[in-house]
Amino acid sequence: MTALTVLAAETPSLVQAVDWLAIAPVVITAAVGLIVLVADLFVPERAKPALGWISVAGLAAATATLLPLRAGDRSTFCLTTDPAACSYVADHFTLVIQFLVLAGALVTALLSVTAVRDARMPAGEYWFLLLSSAAGAALLPASRDLATLIVALEVASLPAFALVGMRRGDRLSSEAALKFFLSSVTATAVSLMGVSFVYAATGSLHLTQVAARLEDVPGQLDTLAMAGVALTLVGFAFKTAAVPFHFWVPDTYVGAPLPIAGYLSVIGKAVGFTGLILVTVIAFPAYSEIWGPALAVLAALTMTLGNAAALRQSADRPNSAVRLLAWSSVGQAGYLLVPIAAAAYADRDQIGATVAYALMYAVVNLGAFAVAALVARTKPLNRISDYRGLYAERPAAALSLAFFLLCLAGLPPGIIGLFAKVTVFRSAVDAGLAWLAVIMAVNVVIALYYYLRWTALLFRAPEAVEGTEAAEGTAARTKDPWPVTAAIAVTAVTAVVLSGAPQLVLRVASGSLFPQ
Repeated sequence: MTALTVLAAETPSLVQAVDWLAIAPVVITAAVGLIVLVADLFVPERAKPALGWISVAGLAAATATLLPLRAGDRSTFCLTTDPAACSYVADHFTLVIQFLVLAGALVTALLSVTAVRDARMPAGEYWFLLLSSAAGAALLPASRDLATLIVALEVASLPAFALVGMRRGDRLSSEAALKFFLSSVTATAVSLMGVSFVYAATGSLHLTQVAARLEDVPGQLDTLAMAGVALTLVGFAFKTAAVPFHFWVPDTYVGAPLPIAGYLSVIGKAVGFTGLILVTVIAFPAYSEIWGPALAVLAALTMTLGNAAALRQSADRPNSAVRLLAWSSVGQAGYLLVPIAAAAYADRDQIGATVAYALMYAVVNLGAFAVAALVARTKPLNRISDYRGLYAERPAAALSLAFFLLCLAGLPPGIIGLFAKVTVFRSAVDAGLAWLAVIMAVNVVIALYYYLRWTALLFRAPEAVEGTEAAEGTAARTKDPWPVTAAIAVTAVTAVVLSGAPQLVLRVASGSLFPQ
């Protein structure tokens, strides 16, 4: 008995203490999702809209729990033998991305309240899938081992496939979901192979331990480690819609319900960039000579192809407005890749520019999709030409969309868009990537054309319509749902505030988001 007591005292405990406050944003989101799914079994059909408001309240509560964590000094699920190796870390990087994800999901939920009812989508399944995806997206920035990263990536992605195909009987929706699913699964399989190679070369999955062991990989394992690094990046590059992993974007956005298209353009993209930052800057700095040039080339190709495709969208083509936003998001992904590539040539604090740009992009892009959802209620073809004369019909919505487009273009009065682009541009110059900065400058000029063309259309005289049709349109406009209007108002006010006080976002780019 004494021998057993001595052995127990000498053996490190494998029981890990759980910091429930640190994981509260993820747990609350997931728990509310389960509550909604179970409640759907018992709630009568006429009370189904309540499930949406429960989801909105849950996302608001999860976002509020970030306030007590603002010090950014918490971690949990750490190895008892190495307290510095943790699977979940709530540092400043985690908190900023979790705020982006949860706040973005909250705006998406506001847009979805009306969309679920009008399209007669199954409420319980819809809200469960949205909350599950948001929980995975919130988990990913806190993940500090490769296994948790992949699990979080799939938890964020798998529900999104179903959400894209939620409009039953819609051929475009089913096709978009299938294309999204097959391409994403392939990319994930490649990433899993890369993770297995990295584990074989280092003997660890924790990012900090992987980084230390990649500094001194045995010669016979060097090729295996390099292949693992390259393959691991593929899955995250797919989520960012970087070229050549972008082909799913336009069809998926067109086939998905508009709130989900906005969700994918912001939260889906945030998931990819977050994973890419974690594996490159934290796990693979020893191989920066591999991923640095690769990401720089991807950034150049992505912004160029995305802007060129957006430029070619015909105003009268059905779904051209959504397609333009889709290709625009591909071009914006190229800008977001620039500071990550720059981190390979300078210090890792360069990625703060990506985070700052992502915050700006999230606000204005979700706002643009919110206006698109409002316009689609009376003009379901989603053509750019449908926005002609919007100012005469809905002045507030037109002014909001104009401001969002100017922010995306980087033109005054969208000061936050201008400053965010300058911050990204400066990161490329500081890293010695002058050629990439020149390509970015050219693409910004190209993008001005299609953003300004759409903006100008909002203020042109509306086309003449028959009296009956005009009366019906007026009747429809008086019934604009207040949740959609609230989503537009929230994003517009936030964008205006950020343009008036850009330091609220840009200070993220000037400080260190990771513990030193």
